[in-house]
Amino acid sequence: MKKILLFSFGLMLSVVATAQDAITEGVLIAKQTLASDNEQMNAQLKAMGDSQAITYFKGAKSRSETSSPMTGDMVIIVDGAEKQMLMLVDQPGMGKKFMLQSIVPSEEDLKSVSVEKGDETKTVMGYECQQYFVKMKQNGQDVEMQMFTTNKISAFSHNTTAMGDKIEGYPLYFIMTLKQMGANIEVTSEVTEIKQESVSADKLSLTPPEGYTKMEGM
Repeated sequence: MKKILLFSFGLMLSVVATAQDAITEGVLIAKQTLASDNEQMNAQLKAMGDSQAITYFKGAKSRSETSSPMTGDMVIIVDGAEKQMLMLVDQPGMGKKFMLQSIVPSEEDLKSVSVEKGDETKTVMGYECQQYFVKMKQNGQDVEMQMFTTNKISAFSHNTTAMGDKIEGYPLYFIMTLKQMGANIEVTSEVTEIKQESVSADKLSLTPPEGYTKMEGM
């Protein structure tokens, strides 16, 4: 029995040590949950269930894929070296659209963002993450976020592009609160799986695929 306990303890230490290793290429899977203080909207959100976001990353490049009945299919590809972001949207009634834009925030954008480093840390998937509080405006609406980030993963998050260099690391967990149609909506995202594996360069290309047309007026 003692040998089994020692083996189990050693295995646990091995898993923790592996999880703390820096990763420059792989796949992140996150669970996203939506809730609202409006009973009718909350019932609709609960009926939809949780959604999943898959992020492929390699160095300073990343690709995030999400799908839901509300937003359809959405892909966001970010190239941290080129400072460019490609958004691909496939929605019923809208079709396949793309938008390519710079991720360098303007001075006006930076002025509308407030970032405060918190005193807490949170362990997510074996990684110790630093707490940050963010307040910003998005499309004229107030948005508040609490996020926990790690600098052990090189993935580039589109959720932090508007904040410039005010936040270090990739958010493995965040809670975002915003208003939509007069109701408060809370979005919770937590990475539940981390895979260290090879990622094809094709997945991280900033060239829009065939069949997508440019979003006008964006």
